[in-house]
Amino acid sequence: MTDSNNTKPSIVLVHGAFADATGWQKVIPLLEAKGFTVTAVQNPLKSIEDDVATTKRAIELQKGEVVLVGHSYGGAIITGAGANNPKVKALVYVAAFAPDAGETIGALIAQYPPTALGTGLVPDSAGFLFIDRAKFHEIFAKDVSEGESAIMAATQKPVAGASFGETQSVAAWKTVPSWYAISTQDHAINPDSERFMAKRMNAHITEIEASHVSFISQPAKIVKIIEEAAGTVKAGA
Repeated sequence: MTDSNNTKPSIVLVHGAFADATGWQKVIPLLEAKGFTVTAVQNPLKSIEDDVATTKRAIELQKGEVVLVGHSYGGAIITGAGANNPKVKALVYVAAFAPDAGETIGALIAQYPPTALGTGLVPDSAGFLFIDRAKFHEIFAKDVSEGESAIMAATQKPVAGASFGETQSVAAWKTVPSWYAISTQDHAINPDSERFMAKRMNAHITEIEASHVSFISQPAKIVKIIEEAAGTVKAGA
């Protein structure tokens, strides 16, 4: 390897709801093999505000420029955490929400209802949401093996239902170059919603025939998109 880590931006990965940072375990080694410094943020999923603050702290720890990558609910987090930060040079959305300022995740879901997620959510006594284990494979990870999906279902991290009604005052994608990986077989976020958000932000768009978790089922394709985004930073674009 001839490239030094100092010539590349750091990659900060932000997980979505019903998951944690270990979901990036297939992406991380591929990026590190290409010389990137990678940090996967562990967000509490208690509120968008808390998760944005946690992600901002992770950005602060990076040396040099940063590419922010968000999956699903994590897209809303990078939309807030990446705003007005000179270190953040590119955003990569992976089947992710990209709300505008003042817009909620709930409103985006209502605009393009998902095919299955609405019938699969189960709240606990505190209003945190899980995906019904019996429906998890179909909704979340259809193109992942049933064995791996079963582990994901058993270890899923609940998200505060109230987060879907939170708004933010900024949207980083309005000023930061963005990339979007659309999952055409997504049963958690309607692919048409993903297309709407990607086009609205004028993102560099890639469509992947994958479930909601393309970064698990097809990690090399996601790494290629991240590397493309990072390459523009290296070039000073």
